Amino acid sequence: MDEQAFKQRTKVLALRVIRLVEALPRKRSTDVIGRQLIRCGTSVGANYRAACRAKSVADLIAKLGIVEEEADECLYWLELLVEAGDISETQVKSLMQETNAIVAMTVASIKTLRSRKTNPKSKI
Repeated sequence: MDEQAFKQRTKVLALRVIRLVEALPRKRSTDVIGRQLIRCGTSVGANYRAACRAKSVADLIAKLGIVEEEADECLYWLELLVEAGDISETQVKSLMQETNAIVAMTVASIKTLRSRKTNPKSKI
């Protein structure tokens, strides 16, 4: 997947998270979790855009690490909402699948970059 497509994918993720949070039942717990979910859900794309402007391979790896962490945090908050009974797993299944896919692609990119960094002659 190219850079522009991944930027778009992370932006769509952010918009889906925003819509989900807006539809949550109004309770103290969902307000708190919703804020956290919006923060990390929108941060995935913002940090990926920052990674695209990395100054070095080490900087790129570090910034992609933040993308990975933020996407994984989204999964945590989504799991909490489901386990607390605030939303059904069915409601967030595709969102969780997309977030897992973003985590997996980010991890794969980090592994590839680390491999290239330690073995610059290899063609990956």
